[in-house]
Amino acid sequence: MASSLPILSLQEIVKEPLSQIPDSYKIVDEQELPVLCNMSFMPTVPIIDMKRLVMEESTDYELEKLHLACKEWGPFQLVNHGVSSSLVEKLKAEIEEFFKLPLEVKTKYQRKQRFFEGNGQTQVRLS
Repeated sequence: MASSLPILSLQEIVKEPLSQIPDSYKIVDEQELPVLCNMSFMPTVPIIDMKRLVMEESTDYELEKLHLACKEWGPFQLVNHGVSSSLVEKLKAEIEEFFKLPLEVKTKYQRKQRFFEGNGQTQVRLS
């Protein structure tokens, strides 16, 4: 079963002198890395078409694609969603501004343990 472990941000780590590098930031030898896929075949992030999700004749197929994308991948690209490119660009700018904030301010939005929403990193441990 997988469990999530909080990972200290680099801003938190550099506040105090370190006697050693945290394991989650250590560089590993290439031979220690698990083989995730055949490098000759690089999978692409699934693309889900919002228009097809609401079209009666293709809803089942697109819902199955969405289900598999969530189950097997997690992230996916959503197209034909109707959100204007100017709004997407505004969101990107807001995200950039958030990450420029001081750590003390971002800490107010810290991800709570056992939750996936909020600021911060998570390390998944398989057990």
